[in-house]
Amino acid sequence: MNVPDSQSHHHDHSNDAVLQRPHGHGHQHGVIDPAIAETRRGMWALKWSFVGLLATALLQLVVVVMSGSVALFADTLHNFADAATAIPLAIAFALARLTPSRRFPYGYGRVEDLAGVVIVVTILTTALIGGYESVQRLFQPQPVGHLWAVAAASVVGFLGNEAVALFRIKVGREIGSAALVADGYHARADGLTSLAVIVGATGVWLGYPVADPVVGLLITAAILRLVWRSAQAVFTRMLDGVDPGVLEAAEHAARHAAGVHDVAEVRARWIGHRLTLELNVAVDPAVTVTDGHEVAKEVRHQVQHHVPHVSHVTVHVDPATESGETFHHVDSHAHDGLPAHGHR
Repeated sequence: MNVPDSQSHHHDHSNDAVLQRPHGHGHQHGVIDPAIAETRRGMWALKWSFVGLLATALLQLVVVVMSGSVALFADTLHNFADAATAIPLAIAFALARLTPSRRFPYGYGRVEDLAGVVIVVTILTTALIGGYESVQRLFQPQPVGHLWAVAAASVVGFLGNEAVALFRIKVGREIGSAALVADGYHARADGLTSLAVIVGATGVWLGYPVADPVVGLLITAAILRLVWRSAQAVFTRMLDGVDPGVLEAAEHAARHAAGVHDVAEVRARWIGHRLTLELNVAVDPAVTVTDGHEVAKEVRHQVQHHVPHVSHVTVHVDPATESGETFHHVDSHAHDGLPAHGHR
């Protein structure tokens, strides 16, 4: 007996106390599908972070032209790329609002994972360009002027990126978007590396012009480290990886549903920033189909209360005497002229 989510009733737990307190029981019913509400908030976050980063990069670009600092150039290039990453995420969030179809029955949320890949590639490209320019300047030194402006642009880069980082991480966690959170951490790291530009400017001021390209290379190294961390998060999602704590929370919730004798299997995957769960639960073999259906509904209800960001829950009901996927296997048999075969 498989009981999927009802299409006419949705739970919105994005603001429930349960998200802050594991044993809380806040409850909120909404008439707007939570996925649509969340993508609108995601679009809002992307819009304003794009504006903030673009303004920061443009201010820094003016100083790059004035000073010729390659360290500031690497930081500015990365800020432009960081602003540009809002574009694939915006496209992904817009597609997530489309109605599922027969060809895409789970909707278009996985496009967000592709957006994460584009972001990682974009960050990597800017890091390599900045690193190349820094190496070139290391072997072909050029004067750096307006050091006071370079230092000021460094502070502007830090403040602009930190503001965007706080904003993106907060919203990304609220809506469960790995891509948005990863992009927020990217902005934070970029803000910290912006301050390194001051070190290069100070070195040039003290009579060591090589300090500027050296700082440029350090910024490149910091960005490459960020690329690795972001890639891990994004590709884990693409390979259907989830935090084991999600499965533990779902199993715990299911076991506390009335009528459940055992929970055999729990599976979960992210589709965009929403979770889809499948559970196998065992009930008394003597109950009616109707009673088993009620147990499955209660399991789904409990899971939706205790696991954040759940979109769909499918519950398969087994008799307690045959609990789990092992009993779903079909032994060797033959039919329609086919050779003997089984199904696992």
